[in-house]
Amino acid sequence: MSQKVCALVGAGAGLGLAIAQRFGREGYQIALLARRPEALAEYTKTLGEAGIQATGFSVDAADPEAIATAFAEMQQTLGAPDVLIYNAALLKQDAVLSLTPEALVQGFKVNVAGAITAIQQVLPEMQKHQRGTVLLTGGGLALYPHSQFISLGIGKAAIRYLALGLANELRADGIHIATVTICGAIAPGTKFDPEAIAEVYWQLQTQTPDHWQTEYIYQ
Repeated sequence: MSQKVCALVGAGAGLGLAIAQRFGREGYQIALLARRPEALAEYTKTLGEAGIQATGFSVDAADPEAIATAFAEMQQTLGAPDVLIYNAALLKQDAVLSLTPEALVQGFKVNVAGAITAIQQVLPEMQKHQRGTVLLTGGGLALYPHSQFISLGIGKAAIRYLALGLANELRADGIHIATVTICGAIAPGTKFDPEAIAEVYWQLQTQTPDHWQTEYIYQ
């Protein structure tokens, strides 16, 4: 049996790397998708030193064509992903009086549209084989709105809606979709330590269909 593949969109030094390490320890090949090639090189080196096979794909999560191209290349080189994790977000503080339509749309492209595009890339193979997992990084702003994070809050509310809205449809195809709604600031050494949160993603991946959760509220 070929090695399973976990595609992580929005790889970063905090939660993204912790998730990659957690799945990598379970034998997954890790496909890292992020915007900066130099960061990808650093992450793949870190994972490689831990014995985890990782491949980087430089992609802007706001660019649907770039996402589609990266997933096509991934399928050719690694195989179709068994797990998709969408962790990309435009973390920007803004307020309704200063938020421009252009800024709102740009945030939505990264926070939501990129997730939809990534899901579209993996669903055909997952549906064909009647198995797969899609995990979305949500946020407490979807539950507890804040007037200084309008665009990000709209994005996290949409991510939550996406997971809840697709859950029954994808369940019928043998696919588990869930959002991890993180209600706090991610920081090492705290309750919101990235390694602790990464464990939740792995727990969701290992759930049996009769125990599938669609949302895990981490608070």
